Amino acid sequence: MSAAATHHDQAHDHADEHGHAHVPTYLETLRANRLGLWLFCISEVFLFVALIVVRFALWGNTRPELDQALGLATTSVLLISSYFMVRAEVAIAHGDRDKFLNSLLVTFVLGVLFLVGVVGFEWGLFGITFGDHELLKPTDGAFGAVFFGMTGIHALHVVSGLFLILMVYINGRRGGYSTERHWGVEACAIYWHYVDVVWVFFYPILYLIGTPVH
Repeated sequence: MSAAATHHDQAHDHADEHGHAHVPTYLETLRANRLGLWLFCISEVFLFVALIVVRFALWGNTRPELDQALGLATTSVLLISSYFMVRAEVAIAHGDRDKFLNSLLVTFVLGVLFLVGVVGFEWGLFGITFGDHELLKPTDGAFGAVFFGMTGIHALHVVSGLFLILMVYINGRRGGYSTERHWGVEACAIYWHYVDVVWVFFYPILYLIGTPVH
């Protein structure tokens, strides 16, 4: 056999080898996606823990006088939104498209209401105060820096979550999900619950722990 023929056979075998390369199945891709998302969430924990450490380092056993009713109301709204997100995920898993879309829409609206409460009222963007305490400002020393830093970072995550919900809603209306394949919905739900859990820690740390200081 000539050298040219041998080289041709080797090239043919090499092409066959690559032509039959393993293509990941949907379940393999799903497991990889889940792992990637959870690794991202774990990496974000360091950011939120750092903010909590700074809060206790600068505030100690004190806290600014914040509106307790507003804090409780916004927290309740966010927790209720998680219920509707679960409802949406369960609905698409059972093929109930209308319930899925309606639940997503309610989740989105509740997320917007949370932002209105924290960013709109608590930050003073609307110029409205509740009770006899003054609104906190970013320039109010350690109180202002920590409060606006923690709520600002969290609000940024809420905004990104609302964007994901909107994208999932649009894809859902176009029939982009099925009972067997709805990773986009699952990923959006995981992220939204994660953001909610972060606020479950932020709320008592900002509003409840420590002696209020005018």
